[in-house]
Amino acid sequence: MTDLIWLHGESWAQVAQVAEAVTASPGDVLYALDLFGTIVFAISGALAAGRRHMDVFGVVVIAAVTAVGGGTTRDLLLDRHPVFWIDDGLYLVVIVGAALVTFFYTRYVRPPDSALLYADAFGLAVFAVVGARVALDHGAGPAIVVLMAGITATVGGMIRDVLCDETPLILRREIYATAALGGGALYLGLQSLGLGAWGAASATIVAVTLLRLAALKWTLHLPSFRIGDSSR
Repeated sequence: MTDLIWLHGESWAQVAQVAEAVTASPGDVLYALDLFGTIVFAISGALAAGRRHMDVFGVVVIAAVTAVGGGTTRDLLLDRHPVFWIDDGLYLVVIVGAALVTFFYTRYVRPPDSALLYADAFGLAVFAVVGARVALDHGAGPAIVVLMAGITATVGGMIRDVLCDETPLILRREIYATAALGGGALYLGLQSLGLGAWGAASATIVAVTLLRLAALKWTLHLPSFRIGDSSR
């Protein structure tokens, strides 16, 4: 009987060790989200390049700047060295892979016209969380955390639009940068309430994505600043 109890105790100890091993730490969550957001934004960039009829090299370039532009700017501003994609070559691998898969896939299957908007909305949400988490880990204050969320989520798309000769979304009336900044504030608030890494990240990603898609569907936007023509 004693041996049986000991065996059960040992079994439960092993189960606990396995559970602890498979439980993702905040760092693991951040890394997984960052890679996933990188893939989504790379696809977004590749689709934008395809609409401009670029060759395969141009598709890869636009995909890359879209995927890492915001994170690179964030790391430089926070003085994080080396920059994340230089320190970890897996980012470039997934960017090139996502760009090439998109390039060849769309040669045979035309993606819906809304595919770029959906991909961009989801990538915006994911990168808002990543930017906020990186800033928190760096010891930044609340205002900087929110700002880094916005920068991480929007700068890559802004570079993409400029290279594709389009007015950047961040400069239009659409709720875009506002959604990213709001996501940073929401993530910060959920973390301060003690919500776990996955819970806070998931809730923020859903909220920002829905806000962005709702703004697109119902043409929601911030008030415009207009000055009348003095010559009239």
